Amino acid sequence: MTARSVVNWFRAVYDSLDLKGCSSHSGRRTFITRAARLLAKTGGSLRDVQELAGHSSLTTTECYIQGDRTLQRKLVNLL
Repeated sequence: MTARSVVNWFRAVYDSLDLKGCSSHSGRRTFITRAARLLAKTGGSLRDVQELAGHSSLTTTECYIQGDRTLQRKLVNLL
């Protein structure tokens, strides 16, 4: 599949499910964020997430990871 056909496929799926505001990019962001949050449980590293995402730069992968204030508070309380 080409990059464009993947985008079109996701658009058709999201439209058929009546999901507004979703895109292939938002699905990618969700996957990368969830994978990053599971690293502590798997013993993996951000490099593993980078490779799964197909990014050549870790900096690119980091841009996709969304923060969560609630989880940040929990982390600080553990410290």
